[in-house]
Amino acid sequence: MSADSENRFAPGTFVPDPRPAGRAAMLAAQTRLELVLLLRNGEQLLLTMFIPITLLVGLTLLPFGDLGTERVDTIVPAVMMVAVMSTAFTGQAIAVGFDRRYGALKRLGATALPRWGIIAGKSGAVVLVVIVQALLLGAIGLALGWRPEPGGLLLGAAVIALGTATFAALGLLLGGTLRAEIVLALANILWFVMLGIASVHFAAGSVPDAVHTLVRLVPSGALAVALEEAMRGAVDWLGLVVLAVWGLVGGAAAVRWFRFQ
Repeated sequence: MSADSENRFAPGTFVPDPRPAGRAAMLAAQTRLELVLLLRNGEQLLLTMFIPITLLVGLTLLPFGDLGTERVDTIVPAVMMVAVMSTAFTGQAIAVGFDRRYGALKRLGATALPRWGIIAGKSGAVVLVVIVQALLLGAIGLALGWRPEPGGLLLGAAVIALGTATFAALGLLLGGTLRAEIVLALANILWFVMLGIASVHFAAGSVPDAVHTLVRLVPSGALAVALEEAMRGAVDWLGLVVLAVWGLVGGAAAVRWFRFQ
């Protein structure tokens, strides 16, 4: 075929002009879709919004445990850890698992949307929900008397971003490799286990130092300690390294073994 035949029609001759959307447009559309689906799920809203808010208000106002004179300064970062874990890990894993079960990911794979767009869209929706959670919990914490140190909010935002990436990678690994029913059970069990492990940090005075160190090697414990230190204007390098390692290992494993059906 000659060059004249290939260029017979000038660009714009036909309207509409069908062609794949740009990468930014595809990513924005997929993120918006995932966000709508996430917010329309009542179980996900319970995990991502109502439980953390209830924990924040209840633990601050009710005299549970010995959390010091300024209870809210300890409780706000702890509850933010729970919110990140609920959204980025448990919610993400369950959503991906059932998307695979019902063939949604397989059908998306048949569209012009590339594989990276599906993963990035889900992760983008998680990031947006975590941002809303952090703002909402922070506002409630301020109303309850929480006063972070100067610079603590920026440090806290950086730690939350790292924690979100870590738990999202682990959630994609779990949801993308196992059957949906197993994911549903295992994600919730792991949520309770990691929450229980992180809670040991707040009883550090009554547990051996070795146990406290082991707690900080678990993602939930590392995030809890790193967030608490960040809100005080300090950097917990051990927690950041632990989160980064878990995130890199989980992300690499998810890329290696993730299945769309």
